[in-house]
Order: sequence, then C-alpha cells, then structure tokens
Amino acid sequence: MAGRLHVDDWTRHPRSPAFRGIDPPVFSPNLAPRRWLSILRREADDIVLRDAFWGLTPTWLKVLDQAPHCARAESLDERPMFREALTERRCLVPVTGIYVWQAGLRGKQPFLVTHTDRSPLMLAGIWSRYAPDIGAPRDSFALITVPTTEVIAPMSDRLPAVIAPSRIEDWLSVETSPAAARDLIGPADRELLGAFPVSRQVNDPAHQEWACGYPVGPMRVWTA
Repeated sequence: MAGRLHVDDWTRHPRSPAFRGIDPPVFSPNLAPRRWLSILRREADDIVLRDAFWGLTPTWLKVLDQAPHCARAESLDERPMFREALTERRCLVPVTGIYVWQAGLRGKQPFLVTHTDRSPLMLAGIWSRYAPDIGAPRDSFALITVPTTEVIAPMSDRLPAVIAPSRIEDWLSVETSPAAARDLIGPADRELLGAFPVSRQVNDPAHQEWACGYPVGPMRVWTA
C-alpha cells in the first residue's frame, strides 16, 4: 500500500516525459493521501500536467473520506469506478520515492523506496473528475498497486505499479485497449527499486522538511 510519497523536482530530469503545464507542479517531501499533487494525463495530442486530489472521487461520491487512494491491479474489474477509469482515464503520477515501513523492536522504521539511480518513478494511476459543491470541477486519482519484489517485501507487500519510460505513451494513449493496458501493470524489475531508511519524522505528515527523505543508512538493493 502507498500511504506516503516523496515528490522532489522531477521535471528537469532527462528521463521525464515532455508535457504541457496546465497547473504548476506540486512538490513535497512527505505527501499523504487526501492531498493535492500533480498527475500527467493525455488531452488530445498533448500530455498535460494537472493538479489532482489523491483519492478517486467520481461525481456520485459524496463523502471524500470514502475516496480510495489505491486500487489493486488484480481487482480492477470488480468495481465499476476502477474498470471504467482503466478503460478511458489512465494517468501517471511522477514521484521521486514511496515511503514504506518495516516493523522492528523499537517500532516501525520508515524506508524510502526509489529508483536505484534516483531517477523519477512514473506511477500508474487512474483518474476521475471531482465535482465539488462549490467551485470548478477538478481531477482526482488513485494509484494502481501490485505485489512487491523480494527487497521490498519485508517492508510492504504492495507498491504502486511503475510504468517504464518507453511505455509511457502506450499507458496514456486512448488507443491502448484495457487488455493491453493491463499488460503494462506488474511488479517492478528487481534491479529497478532500492530502499533506504529515513528519519522517523516522516511518520507524521505534518513534517514537511526535505530532511525527512534523507538516508540514515545504506540502500537495500537486489543482488543475484
């Protein structure tokens, strides 16, 4: 499960996709669900950057606390709100890390899961239009989660699916069928992700210092 995200400035990284900015990018060292952040989605011929509420909120949902912030890849067909979004409204959530926690004798230790070379991660998401009682409609989204690899499993049994840079166009394209989109969702390659321990301050989302995401120990990586 993804309960907290690290979003540093991914926009200038050479592996980031080209996009047109509708809203300014949102950055945070410790971003929790039920907050606003940036998503990339397709509009006509462009990939655009928009603000979105982290919690999938279709027009009929009245209680924001019931908005799911994650959707299991294996059960996307079980709920119409997920199935329809996978067919018509796929998005990417650019981040620089995902926080997970490992239980220990002194309580839970937070870790930051990142790309092993610290490049941005493009997380698979589905979006919907959020229609508040007051104000203009806005986007909302949920992350699609998959089982984790051996390195991450002791800390979390699930993580958001990562879309490879070479498959971004396929994931966002309206021409990609739901079956083809499902084929793009799966656990990350073993070599892709590592995790290092960070400050326990990250346990409280009120802490917004960038030091929250600084390593306090070595990165764990997969070795053959």
